Amino acid sequence: MIRDVPPDERPRERLMQYGAAALSNAELLAILLRTGTSSLSAVHLAERILAHTGGLKGLTDSTIESLVELKGVGPAKAIQILAGVELGRRISRSLPEERFTVRSPQDAADLMMDELQHLAQEHFVCLFLNTKNQVIGKDTIFIGSLNASIVHPREVFRRAIQRASAAVICLHNHPSGDPSPSAEDRNVTKRLQEAGKLLGIDVLDHIIIGEQSFYSMKENGLM
Repeated sequence: MIRDVPPDERPRERLMQYGAAALSNAELLAILLRTGTSSLSAVHLAERILAHTGGLKGLTDSTIESLVELKGVGPAKAIQILAGVELGRRISRSLPEERFTVRSPQDAADLMMDELQHLAQEHFVCLFLNTKNQVIGKDTIFIGSLNASIVHPREVFRRAIQRASAAVICLHNHPSGDPSPSAEDRNVTKRLQEAGKLLGIDVLDHIIIGEQSFYSMKENGLM
């Protein structure tokens, strides 16, 4: 139990003495949990949770229902964990980021490859750029099979205008792993490009992400 651990080895005391950066993931999670169970210290319970979720990445995707499946984690502890995870997300989003500059289709594909290539559904994402082709924003516009009647230019350019964007790069993934464009992909691209011309916002490219591969409509003469 935590009371049996020497004071200078307890997570809270270690944080006070050495700072949060010195603690392991399990120790930080143990502080959020505050207590363990009758048979597990908070640190051991935290280690079990991280093993159950597959580490921090899995923890960020957890739900109350999935966490309470683990013995020793009730609704109160699950809520404490998810509140901490969400605070981390919000802090991350609020920090100023060095703006990424897109100089080629490869740059845009590299930026989004890890995020999109293994998704089980199609995700249609827009990168919003300033006049220097720096990324000033990113939004997932639609999730599901691409359809020109659903991926409406209005939603894309409403968000572009909100950000005072000079240009847009559209991307979506093919869960099959093959980035070859479909007829519907081409239709969507044409509609977006036409709408962009009317609004004075360039659609620079529409990139399809496959498994460790991509297809640029611009590079292949389809725009």
